[in-house]
Amino acid sequence: MPRRCRRSMLAVIAASSAFVVMLVAPVADACTRALYFGKQAQTVTGRTMDWSEDMHSNMWIFPRGMDRESGMERGGLKWTSKYGSVVTSVYEGASADGMNEKGLVANLLYLAESEYTVPGDKRPALVISSWAQYVLDSFATVEEAVADARKEAYRMVTDTLPNGKKGTVHLAISDRSGDSAIFEYLDGKLVIHHGKQYQVMTNSPAYDQQLALNAYWKEIGGTVMLPGTNRAADRFARASFYINACKQSANPREAVASVFSVMNNCSVPLGITTPNQPNISSTLWRTVADQKNRVYYYQSTISPSLLWVDLADINFEYGSGTRKLLMDGNPNLGGNQTANFKEAEPFKFLAP
Repeated sequence: MPRRCRRSMLAVIAASSAFVVMLVAPVADACTRALYFGKQAQTVTGRTMDWSEDMHSNMWIFPRGMDRESGMERGGLKWTSKYGSVVTSVYEGASADGMNEKGLVANLLYLAESEYTVPGDKRPALVISSWAQYVLDSFATVEEAVADARKEAYRMVTDTLPNGKKGTVHLAISDRSGDSAIFEYLDGKLVIHHGKQYQVMTNSPAYDQQLALNAYWKEIGGTVMLPGTNRAADRFARASFYINACKQSANPREAVASVFSVMNNCSVPLGITTPNQPNISSTLWRTVADQKNRVYYYQSTISPSLLWVDLADINFEYGSGTRKLLMDGNPNLGGNQTANFKEAEPFKFLAP
């Protein structure tokens, strides 16, 4: 088949698929995650947090040796943290994003299609609010986390968020080597995409469908045309192209700046309204994790400054205590905030 005809056919297929997605996929809050491979093992992961309201986010330091439970009063999974971590919380009841001392990064993103435990499952429960924290506490590499997940020794449980919306998420993780994995629960079954090729994640539809839609844009080529809306499939296509098209540098400053530029490209403008999409979400904040140098960056949309935390300068030893950086209500924070965390009681995970 001539190349021109093949492109036309792909265009029809992609357009039809996108139309079906628009018809059947619920309007969902949106986020974007992308993994960058620089030179000399300069690995960086960036994400946007897009949501329909203020999530009162703060940053936390959690040490090794913490006795954890997933939030369930009965039948909940329990564990002890093997690694210290820095996380960004939402609603002061969930770890939505973060990096541990080994350079493992976890990013929770919304996925309306998520369906977790089937009735009658008696395995220990892990609530989605503690999912990312469990991974950061327990594993140094993606391979370790994937091996644990494949055992399916626990069941996933969701909860209603403070705004009344049902919590439905999927999880992306990456490590210092650039290994990556996407975890989704669809129809009560765990689906894992594992490998460096899984650099980008957004939201609906399910990940395998996102990959199929993105294949069309790869055929066209990003220098010819890229979709520009705030829909998840369009952000997926832009992030996939730009995260590899930008300068692949060994310089951490350039690498971090490149990832922030991609995240900005995929962000949803603050306060945007879209006809017939009343729940479309603005980007509230962005994080970029320099996994080689273990520096965690945070940028609020309403802040004039970037702040960061250097994990190499943090005491994660057992007994060093939980510490909190109060960002909620302090939009002028900027610069290196590593020394400015204050002792605080750890938040409790949202649970049914």
